[in-house]
Amino acid sequence: MHFGQKVKQIRNTFFIGATIALVSACHPETTTSYRSFITPESGTNVALGKELDVNIQFGKDKPVDSVVYLIDTARIVSQKDTSDIKLKTDGFKMGSHLITAKIYGGGQSEDLTANINILAAQAPAEYTYKVIKTLPHDTSSYVEGLEYHDGFFYESAGSYGFSSLRKVNVNTGKVIQKTDLDKKYFGEGITVIGNKIIQLTYREKVGFVYDKATFKKLAEFPYVAGGEGWGLAFDGEKVLNTDGSNTIFFLDKNTYNKIGSIDVFDHKGRIDNLNELEYIDGKIYANVYTTNNILIINPETGAVEGKIDLSGLLPQGYFKMEDEIANNVLNGIAYDQAGKRLFVTGKKWPTIFQIQIVKK
Repeated sequence: MHFGQKVKQIRNTFFIGATIALVSACHPETTTSYRSFITPESGTNVALGKELDVNIQFGKDKPVDSVVYLIDTARIVSQKDTSDIKLKTDGFKMGSHLITAKIYGGGQSEDLTANINILAAQAPAEYTYKVIKTLPHDTSSYVEGLEYHDGFFYESAGSYGFSSLRKVNVNTGKVIQKTDLDKKYFGEGITVIGNKIIQLTYREKVGFVYDKATFKKLAEFPYVAGGEGWGLAFDGEKVLNTDGSNTIFFLDKNTYNKIGSIDVFDHKGRIDNLNELEYIDGKIYANVYTTNNILIINPETGAVEGKIDLSGLLPQGYFKMEDEIANNVLNGIAYDQAGKRLFVTGKKWPTIFQIQIVKK
């Protein structure tokens, strides 16, 4: 898995309307010759929407003709003096952003840089659940992906030597169609796009395309978006994908190549181990691996807007052995768009639960 903060580009269109307020007072002459950011310090955490002071020590020995400020690669303001600026962070994506001050003077230029981390503006709304219905589930399935379409569950089961793609009767849990993966593959997330099913593999760097009706494999494609293949979902325009980090990648629905991404943060910091995904009414729902939490994520910014605590869903003591308890965790989210039904399950769980989320 790859856990690293990444510098993200901000769409240039955002900055057309960005508000930059210049501070009227210029810096007094300093007694030092070096240049550096006074504020923000590199690594500063900033809540989304908060106004940020950008203040530079320019030094006394070098002339300053103009200063150009950029966020990541987008130019935001140019000025002829050394006044501070105030930067509004509305519309930023979550995560790391690079502020650059390009200082011109005496026929030369110098770049100063500082990183900031944008966090969610507020704590996520807290939810619990109500069980509406319990449905049987095949306990041989180490669930890596779950979807509901046309009255059936489509499921990807993982583990080397036991991986498969399945079509399942919702009411009985019976597997009515199945194709096994070669034992060298560990099956991971799936999503349905029209008459095709897309399935990832864990560390094998390959994905499969199946005919939805026959389960015939139509194609293979290289998976290069993330370090490992984890979860998949489809929002109607692009494929959503996780690799176990705090990043949700956006993939082209035809080529499965990366076309963008968001990093996921709450009000405290990054949330790693994002796994199974579902796109529900304009929001991304993501299981956090090895926890009982499903996050509700803003697909534009990556901010965590809600957290569903599913503790107690599986009866305590169902799994007896320590390794079973550690491995057979919550993982599996499916949504019936027409019936507005939410389903969740876990690895080798005996039940798929239809739940209603309830605000705490």
